[in-house]
Order: sequence, then C-alpha cells, then structure tokens
Amino acid sequence: AMSPSTRATLDKVESELLAIKDTAAKSAPFKTFLENPLISRSDKEAQVKDMLEGQVSNVTLNLMATLAGNARLAETPKIVDSYVQLMKAKRGEVEATIISADPLTKAQTEAVAAAMKNQVGEGKTVILSTQVDPSILGGLQVQIGDQFLDLSVGSKIDALSRTTV
Repeated sequence: AMSPSTRATLDKVESELLAIKDTAAKSAPFKTFLENPLISRSDKEAQVKDMLEGQVSNVTLNLMATLAGNARLAETPKIVDSYVQLMKAKRGEVEATIISADPLTKAQTEAVAAAMKNQVGEGKTVILSTQVDPSILGGLQVQIGDQFLDLSVGSKIDALSRTTV
C-alpha cells in the first residue's frame, strides 16, 4: 500500500498535469510552444522550468523538464491521459460509458450503474458517463474498461440482415 503522503503527491501531480493539458487545449501559444520542433531541447527545458517553477510540485516540474529535454513535449496530452488512467486504476475506478438512442432517465441510469457495479467486483468504483447516439436505434451499447457490449437494435438488425443473405 502507498503511504498517504505518496498518494497525496500522486493526486497533486494528476491535477497539475490535467491543468497543463487544459492550458494546452485552450491556449494556442502554449500548444504551439509544446509542439514547436524548432526550439532547441535545452531552450525548451529552460523555458518549461521558468514557466512552471513555483507553480507546480517538483515531480510535475521534473516530468515536464524531462519531456522537454527528450523532445517529447508534443506528446504531453497523451502522457497526461496515460497518467490519469494509471491513477484511476490505482484508485480502483473503472470507466464505463453507456450509449443509448435516447437520453436515459435517472432510474435507467441508476439501474445500469447497479448492474455494472456487480460486473466490476468488490472495492471498485464505476465512473459512469452517458452518450446519446440515435444511429443505434434502440437498446444500449456499453463500454466498461476495454470490454464492449453491443445490445443495440442497430446491431441486431445488422446480425439479422447478415443471416438472411
């Protein structure tokens, strides 16, 4: 098990990295800086340190400086996403997405969430997001972690049309 201070550091790094990713998404100059191959590695590293020193924890600062020094800053969003995934796994959080043809009612969403809780097992938390996709016609598509269940009317019609040909 991790010490509380390690966990706190990892959580802090996660929120700092998400803030950096968010800044890159919203600020064109920052995004351009991250992706610009013409700035030398040493210059980029120095600029990253200037920008972030005192703003973020040493762990985040060192990570970003290392990315700069290895010409990997353009991959910041992907690296942040991977870190967030690892943190979710560590916390026992499982992401699930429900895609339905029409928005689900609160009762339907709760019923699906309860069913998923049984699916993922003890000590894990399901983080549920819902999407609406009219093209599936009816039923549900469910993505839990890397498992995908297609319970949609659209897929049943596809399956029927394949068997009748």
